[in-house]
Amino acid sequence: MMSNPTIFLAAGEASGDHYGAQILAELRRRHPQAEFFGLGGREMEAAGQQRIVRAEDVAHMGITEVLRHAPRVYDAYRRLVASIQQRRPQAAVLIDFPDVNLRLARELKALNIPVVYFVSPQLWAWKKKRLAWVQQRIDRMMVIFPFEETFYRARGVNATFTGHPLAELPLPTISREEYAAREGFLDLDRKWIALLPGSRWKEIEANLPTMIEAAAKLGSGYEFLVPLASTIEWQQLNEFITRKTAWKNAAPIHIVSDARDALHHADASVVASGTATVQAAVIGKPFIVVYRVSPLTFTLAKRLVSYPPEVWPSGERDQHGNLPIAMVNLVAGRRIVPELIQGNFTPASVVTALKPLLDATQDRKQMVTDLDEVKQRLLPPPDSSSIGQVVDAVDSLLEAPAASTTTGAEA
Repeated sequence: MMSNPTIFLAAGEASGDHYGAQILAELRRRHPQAEFFGLGGREMEAAGQQRIVRAEDVAHMGITEVLRHAPRVYDAYRRLVASIQQRRPQAAVLIDFPDVNLRLARELKALNIPVVYFVSPQLWAWKKKRLAWVQQRIDRMMVIFPFEETFYRARGVNATFTGHPLAELPLPTISREEYAAREGFLDLDRKWIALLPGSRWKEIEANLPTMIEAAAKLGSGYEFLVPLASTIEWQQLNEFITRKTAWKNAAPIHIVSDARDALHHADASVVASGTATVQAAVIGKPFIVVYRVSPLTFTLAKRLVSYPPEVWPSGERDQHGNLPIAMVNLVAGRRIVPELIQGNFTPASVVTALKPLLDATQDRKQMVTDLDEVKQRLLPPPDSSSIGQVVDAVDSLLEAPAASTTTGAEA
């Protein structure tokens, strides 16, 4: 194995930047003389990456945002491709961010540079035509959900389930009393309910008002915790909550500093669909999943999204004709956490779903048991770690003789 490889890494969002920094740290430990460059955030830069493009300049979500920033994003993409062509790295690690990374994989494969992909795009749900891109361009697909390995291997992709990095984190050690003192305004005599509306402002606008109305309907005896996401400004969130609670019987809602601590100490939580539901699942406290998007987006998603048997064996839809969207339910293979989606996400339905989870009921006990089962499924194999397995895959490609360059047209 070469002692001083050059490795390209690309991550375009906050979670990918966090994972990328951990991968960089382990690569540097094993290859102290290695050089790293590519697309990344501040954490990856601090871990030793030379950033050709900053993740914060290209991490735009939604078609309107992409179109608005298209010239800038395309210029950044061209600079990344030029850096690859000039420096010819010995391997590449691509992390999530499929709109950019699957196209970078084409450029890398054309130059005979082996590619490890960590955190698979959800091709098993939609955009299945991209599966051919993975088959053609990716040497090792490292997946964080167990059913993804089965899905990919059945379709000829060299996939490995690494475990989910969130499942490896220890539970918070701060006590309830210490947490209340740190936040400065929590009443220890009340039940606490965490509200996680999402990490993007559009999600907050879509989800938080209904959560706040549900909080008011629950009545006295509760305090509500809204963790501040790193992507949101405290003042903007505080002003939004103040406007939405400007009535006489509004519930006490507090902005707190850490989602994991809030989920750990809350008696139950209301969590918008996304990565936070995995975070809530591995914490292990009862919660419900909610989500709302535009009517057009929901209609299109309902038509386009489908799951193969490896992902949702029963094919069962709920009484509203919806497939599950919460990853916790997909990993469990059954509905263990209530999902209130689109028109079914109302203040009244939140209260109805939440109330049985707030006391020592059989529903609460069963959900805690089910969530522990999900966490066990998300843990990496014994004596391994998710990040360690990704770096093992990189090392195996550095050791392997170069394969022939990909030829022919691709999609």
